[in-house]
Amino acid sequence: MNVLVLTRYERLGASSRIRFLQFLPRLEREGFTFDVRPLLDNAYVRSLYGGPPVGTVSILRAYGRRLRALMRRMQYDVVWLEKEALPWLPTWLEIARLEGIPYVVDYDDAWFHRYENHWLSPMLGHKIDAVMRVAHTVVAGNDYLARRARQAGARHVEIVPTVIDVERYRGLPVAPPNEVTTVGWIGIPLNAHYLAVIAPALRAVAGDTRIQLNVVGAPVPSELTGIPSESFPWSEDSEIARISAFDIGIMPLHDTPWERGKCAYKLLQVMAAGKPVIASPVGANVQVVRHGVNGFLANTTEEWSDALRRLAADPELRQRMGAEARRTVEDQYSTALAAPRLAAILKKAAAEL
Repeated sequence: MNVLVLTRYERLGASSRIRFLQFLPRLEREGFTFDVRPLLDNAYVRSLYGGPPVGTVSILRAYGRRLRALMRRMQYDVVWLEKEALPWLPTWLEIARLEGIPYVVDYDDAWFHRYENHWLSPMLGHKIDAVMRVAHTVVAGNDYLARRARQAGARHVEIVPTVIDVERYRGLPVAPPNEVTTVGWIGIPLNAHYLAVIAPALRAVAGDTRIQLNVVGAPVPSELTGIPSESFPWSEDSEIARISAFDIGIMPLHDTPWERGKCAYKLLQVMAAGKPVIASPVGANVQVVRHGVNGFLANTTEEWSDALRRLAADPELRQRMGAEARRTVEDQYSTALAAPRLAAILKKAAAEL
């Protein structure tokens, strides 16, 4: 089966890497062939992370490449699409460039809210609904996204959570005992502002407990000044080693419609490394974290402070919860479970050509 894969980014973009690219070797062994045509290159992703800005000419060239790929779409059995083919362009053009071949579209973010809240909403506010409605299948990363797809009139909706290649997290070094508990967060600069949500809790705990905050992939926000903390650069090669140095992983979020579409990937990474987690009860976090078993769900400053203190004070609790966290990922959120489902979804869509 020949599949045209239209990702948003190259490998440096987490959504493309985790929702698409990590599955390709496994699916190729099942007889699939893939032609991967990302819209935006790694230079664009680096610009989002503080790198050199990408000029207008580069963006126009990217759209030109995407349009040429769409013109050749009939050479394939099915299109596997990330979010939409032509971001910020009118709905009619998007649908016209996709017609004639079945496509499977994947969402791991509530991208429809971005358009709804933008000044272009009169033109684009219902664009993602239209893409969902015309698709053969919408693959949603959580219940919130799936519910929107059904409301939009999607023909087939499948919930496939974001998953982890657990084999990459085997045999990690065991951190030696330390009087300082390392609290870790991993993400991108655009999301580091979520740490401000728990700044009062971190500051209160740091006043009576020896903790160190490790921020991987972003600078430490100014709201955390005075809290023992350090920033580390992110790379795909080093991220697992950085995570393995955590004693506790955290994922604070605001509770707004945008965050309800999030799929808990960074939380799952920490859990795959056998670490307990504390997370806001928002989006997929609610399904991933079993409160008091593999981590804690915390909403208020008091709940965050209590969870941090309990885990910092009790290494055996951390070990027990960490083992449960790892088991959760192995049993429910691994690539070995998701890949066969994706294969079946793509085959079913192609069969209706």
